[in-house]
Formats: sequence, C-alpha cells, structure tokens
Amino acid sequence: MKQHDIPSGDAGVVPTLAELVALRASAQGRRPRRVRHASAGQSPSLLRGRGMEYAESREYTAGDDARHIDWRLTARTGRAHTKLFQAERERLSLVVADTAPALYFGTRVRFKSVQAARAGAVAAWRAIGEGDRIAALRGSLREPPVPPAGGARGALRVLDALVRWYARPPDDDAGLATALDHAARVLRPGARLLVLADVGSLDGIPRSRWTGLSLHAEVTVVLLTDPLETAPPQARLAFEAEGRRIELDLAAAAQRQRWHARFVAPVEAMLAELPGRGVQVRTLASDMPSDAWLQPRLPAVLES
Repeated sequence: MKQHDIPSGDAGVVPTLAELVALRASAQGRRPRRVRHASAGQSPSLLRGRGMEYAESREYTAGDDARHIDWRLTARTGRAHTKLFQAERERLSLVVADTAPALYFGTRVRFKSVQAARAGAVAAWRAIGEGDRIAALRGSLREPPVPPAGGARGALRVLDALVRWYARPPDDDAGLATALDHAARVLRPGARLLVLADVGSLDGIPRSRWTGLSLHAEVTVVLLTDPLETAPPQARLAFEAEGRRIELDLAAAAQRQRWHARFVAPVEAMLAELPGRGVQVRTLASDMPSDAWLQPRLPAVLES
C-alpha cells in the first residue's frame, strides 16, 4: 500500500481536501501517452478518445453509417440525411457521486464514503492531466452540479464538493437515479462518465439506462465495498441497527448464504451484466489503493 493511502487519526472517517490533493501524483502517473494529429494547413491539435460533436447534416449517400441518420431532418424533408461530426478538442469528464447512507460505513482502513471521495479525486486529477474539463454532481433536487472547468481550478472545485458530500450523508439525497437523470442532461457525445456507487443503489436503475448512457459516453461504474461485506469472518458478530443490538452467527452456513445473497451476489451480478451494456465495472474495497480502479482488470476480491 502506498504511503498516501495510509490514513492517520480520523482521516479514514471523513475525507479531507489535503488527502484528495495528494492523490494528484498517483493519478497523473498513470496518464497514457497522447498522440498529436495534424491536418494539412492546420496546427497540430489533441484529439481525445471518442469525443465528437455535431457539425451539420447532409443528404445520405451509400456507405454512410446508418447509426448517424438524422431522423428529424429525414422526416421533415422526406429524403434521408446523415449527421456529420467533428472532433471535439476538449472532452468532458463527469463524476457522479452516489451519497446513499450505506456508503458512510467501514471496517478497514477507511469508510466507503472516504474511498468514494478519493476515487473521485483520482478521476478529477486524471481528467485535467489529459486536458479534459471536469464536472461533478450528486442526486439532489436543490444543489446544482459542479460546472465543467479545466485545469487545477476545475479539479479543486470537484475535490471541494467531494469533501462536502462525503463528510456525512446529505439530508437531501434523492438517489442515484436522480443523479443519472442530471448526468444525461450534462453529458455530450464522447464524454467520460464515472459513477461512484454502493451496489444497493443500482437495484432501482433500469438496465436500459446504462445502455443509453454508454451509447454516447465512456461509462465506468466503481462499486464501493468493505471487506466485511465481501469476506465476513466465520464468527458471531454483533451489530447495532436502528438503536437495537443484533447478533449474527456468520459461522452458520445458512446465515452465510443469506449474507452472500445480500452483499456479494449483487456485486457479482453487476460485474456480469453491465459490461454487456457497454459499461466498465470495477470493485474498489475500502482497504485498496484509491487509484486501483484505473487498472484494466482487477483481481477477484469477492468470496462466498
């Protein structure tokens, strides 16, 4: 584990701006090499990823991509038209922060909420390191999104929001579905979307929603987990829920099966289902390095 991943004092309970700023080095240390493209008569410019923006429409000709048909213009004129796109010079990276109460919990190293803030900070630093504009939002009907901005100023705005959102459960949390509704209005074709979420928050999201988002953006979902959830000890454990003390015998096979169904099976289901809808899925345990979700493939962390 890297030095900046080791919390001191109560740093694992609430995120601090200092620790999120300190993640800049590890995030930008993973920055991929960028390639310059040039056209005749034009200065070299950076063309990033799949970022494309609408330029104009013209009549359809044989060989055009049918996915780019301009259906509105086609219906209005009675002749098939196709949309033309131009490379977008500045991509948008959007962080969607789930603020469900289940995230404000942890048994090892840090709370899941703190790990979410740290993962979001890694995304922000990576984005500005690649020349993107960075924005962030959560499921709220009152608080507006952090608007897109580039450079360190844009990153620090997002980091400040993450510190506020993950210090304690917001009293106006409207859920992940609301956050994704906001995201759909902010995203542009070719954007990069990172969703930080507790797996329980994904239950009410229609699978078709992910398909729609991934058609126009590079979508990554980071599932925040705790080692107790994914690999509980075979022992009797005491919990407090709504002011009552509850004991669970996790050495009993039946109880472990119920635990698996509640905490592990939903994560396994998302890992199996969402890639088929064009979504990258990563699991990030609270005791893992906060930039581990950037790896193409993570080792298995779930145990039944």
